[in-house]
Amino acid sequence: MKTILKENAYGKNAINLSKIIRHSTHHEFRQISVNVSLKGDFETAHTLGDNSKILPTDTQKNTVYALAKDHFTDSIENFALYLANYFLANNPQVSQATVDIRELPWTRMTFDGSPHSHAFVGGNSEKHTTTVTQNRENTTVVSGIQDLLILKTTDSGFEGYIKDQFTTLRETADRILGTQCEASWEYNHQGADFTDLFTKIRETLLKTFAHHKSLSVQQTLLAMGEAVLNEVPEVQEISLKLPNKHHILFNLEQFGLENKNEIFIATDEPYGYITGTITRD
Repeated sequence: MKTILKENAYGKNAINLSKIIRHSTHHEFRQISVNVSLKGDFETAHTLGDNSKILPTDTQKNTVYALAKDHFTDSIENFALYLANYFLANNPQVSQATVDIRELPWTRMTFDGSPHSHAFVGGNSEKHTTTVTQNRENTTVVSGIQDLLILKTTDSGFEGYIKDQFTTLRETADRILGTQCEASWEYNHQGADFTDLFTKIRETLLKTFAHHKSLSVQQTLLAMGEAVLNEVPEVQEISLKLPNKHHILFNLEQFGLENKNEIFIATDEPYGYITGTITRD
């Protein structure tokens, strides 16, 4: 049987890196995880075991740490752009480099309204992400948010849906809306201030979620995506995933008590899963 190696790529994943950025008045603490993936002329490594065109993944790991000293100084987007360009520029056998970075948030402790110069608090599940893909002609930057846990206790309902012989869900005009939001967006302008843009996009998503009168998760998803495109011209399109973190009204009537939307059962599984991509026309 004749076979063809259709596609191939290789790289190093989970390059976990922490960095202290020292300013004259305070420190920044940054913690990221970097994935590197290279595509190119590597077929003979598969067919002949010839490694003459292979940049070892251990070297890729070391490159990330070494370049972080002088080039991881601001946004993860700029660092990913530098890394992708470095791998492409220094390896003629590479046709495409993809660098994926996730950042865990650390914020300075605050006492009596003043941020401490070098003490931090973490533990938030939210992550800032970016994926830079660069080939010999083009570069794309897709950034996002993962594990952003958000909830509001009213201004959400779900009514008028299909009901058949298996439907038990009750209609409601007032419910908890909770989700672990994941968003990703493609920038159309690479010379931008990615740090400021990320802050603005995150704030727009949260503000829209909080103030939108939700008749369905789908409606809220669209409103959040449209708001980002309206407020941030540097974004070409945005994709959202809004898993519905259900809080189900508990039946207190069995105990002779009335439940006025106060007591709920929080459930992790199963859950509704709503996705959508909004792009400019």
